Amino acid sequence: MELRLLRTFKAVAEAGSFTQAASRIHLSQAAVSVHIRQLEEELGTPLFLRVNKKLFLTEAGRALLTHAEAILRAHDEARAELAAIGGPSRGRLHIGVASTTITVHPLPEILSEIKRKYALLDLSLVGGTSERIIERILANDIDVGLVSLPVEASDVMTETLRSDRLVAVMNPRHKLARAREVSADELAAGPLILGEKGGNTRRLIDLFFEKSGLDPNVVMELQRTEAIVKMVELGFGVTILPAGSVHTDVARGRLRSAPVQGLNLRWEFGVAYLKSDYLSPALESFLKLCRAYIGKHDGGWLLKTK
Repeated sequence: MELRLLRTFKAVAEAGSFTQAASRIHLSQAAVSVHIRQLEEELGTPLFLRVNKKLFLTEAGRALLTHAEAILRAHDEARAELAAIGGPSRGRLHIGVASTTITVHPLPEILSEIKRKYALLDLSLVGGTSERIIERILANDIDVGLVSLPVEASDVMTETLRSDRLVAVMNPRHKLARAREVSADELAAGPLILGEKGGNTRRLIDLFFEKSGLDPNVVMELQRTEAIVKMVELGFGVTILPAGSVHTDVARGRLRSAPVQGLNLRWEFGVAYLKSDYLSPALESFLKLCRAYIGKHDGGWLLKTK
């Protein structure tokens, strides 16, 4: 039995639905169906009963689930232990980052401490949207991500490090600059400058307008928060960002910010990693350093995430 088939089977058994399982493990529903069919053909017995579009485990399915959980857990533990062979300085720590500013500070300081402690560690760093980083965590391409939250994948563990309110941001000469509060209608009229789709912050904003029954006039979709801020500063439009990401610009008079009526969603930033009974020493050290450097607010740096 292939591990990928067992992972798919476990996801379907837990979700009780091919559709929900497909979303959880980032496969198409057709691929999930093929995996289950291959497993049933290999074992020569049905694993699920299909009743009124609902799935129930057969007796064979219940027996397999117990073994599948043990096999997958043992596999994850074996990989982690083998990665550590040769001493505590070895192992792997592949990191995904959805923040542009954090790669300037304090991530270099965090990685310096990790490298000093684990000299032979296989250490790598990649950027991307929060959504893409979570996909790569689920695929075991990377071990931990610094992403905006929440994360919907149930197989991923998350921990919030920072939280902030989302505010409207505009040029001081904009017609909304003197408003104490900005309405969803005023923002939707635009022009709006937002982050690219696929980022968690953009998802929260799209959800807000959707619930308000509005189709916002988005004229620019940019990858980097710094680019969004610059375009707003030059008067090309208004944006919605975490208050802390523009705190310095607002304090210096380059930008204005205002609360948004009805926007009660908070931006959250934290760490995400695959649920497992075992965390490598390097990952545990990385998590502790993230709590120390990012979890405390010292005003010395501002997060800007996708």
